[in-house]
Amino acid sequence: MRYSALLAVTAVGGALNGLATEGLPGWRQLLFVALFAAAYIQGRRLPERHGGPVLLVALAAAALIAVVDVAEAVGAVMSLALFVALPWVIGRFRRQQAELLAVGQERIRHLEQTQVLAEESARLRERARIATDMHDALGHELALIAVQAGALELSADLNESNRQAASLLRASAVTASDELRRTVSMLRADHTVAVEPPSMSVEALIARARTVGMTVDLVQSELRDHLPPLVESALRRVVQETLTNAARHAPGAGVRIEIEQHGDEFGLVVTNPITAQAVGIGTEATGGRNSRDVKSGGAGRSVGTGDGRGSGLLGLAERVQLLGGTLQVDDDGSVFTVTARMPVRAGAE
Repeated sequence: MRYSALLAVTAVGGALNGLATEGLPGWRQLLFVALFAAAYIQGRRLPERHGGPVLLVALAAAALIAVVDVAEAVGAVMSLALFVALPWVIGRFRRQQAELLAVGQERIRHLEQTQVLAEESARLRERARIATDMHDALGHELALIAVQAGALELSADLNESNRQAASLLRASAVTASDELRRTVSMLRADHTVAVEPPSMSVEALIARARTVGMTVDLVQSELRDHLPPLVESALRRVVQETLTNAARHAPGAGVRIEIEQHGDEFGLVVTNPITAQAVGIGTEATGGRNSRDVKSGGAGRSVGTGDGRGSGLLGLAERVQLLGGTLQVDDDGSVFTVTARMPVRAGAE
């Protein structure tokens, strides 16, 4: 209301200054300039939404003067229109232009921030992909190197010097694998989905493990060839990770892989004897049975040793959960078992 009163005073001043313009003195001529500037500033600066009605009322009041003196009324209306209404409208137009420009600039800033966030998200996803690829490829290769070095270390034809070198090679491979897992744990962002693994088949993974001295027994259903691609992909990942864990933590022990399908549910069970070392996700061989579901979020974050181990099975648990399945780890002190169950229809959707 304060701004409406200021505009009303300006409008009345403009109308009154338009009266009796014959022989207009200089101070009244300067008053037109002051009225013009005041009206423009009010339209440009003041956040008043009722200026239009105020000006219309002022014009109506000036028109009433015509009842008394038509000539005076014309002067009052012209003065009000030219030196109050017109500059006020110009000021309001400039104000609206400035507001639109500010909104546009804010929109541009918002889009730029959104673009920056999108780029950062893409970088984090790529970092997670790189971490997963490092774990899948390098971790598996380092585990096989450790197995080969262990087999060489036990060779009867080796002299003591070469045996020590083989032992050092095996220890270095295990250390490098641990460093890799720590790096993966730092690179891998939370709640990221593991990317597709290499296209090596389950049979090829097992054959390669056998060539370096691992004993692997495979029992599988004939229906496995009909699994959807997503389920087949998860199957390869679980087999690869369990073989890697067995090679790292139970070298020389046999591994049994059972793959079967019962109706709409697909199951994979991998078992191998364990040593007193931590296995896979940091469970300890306590002599008692330890069974748990591996989860990719929530309580699952507590699973692990804190040294980077377990990122492989945690990543697999996330993949299996996205397919509507479960990944369970059992440790009875002598046998380590990983069980994955997935609905086949989830992989086909």
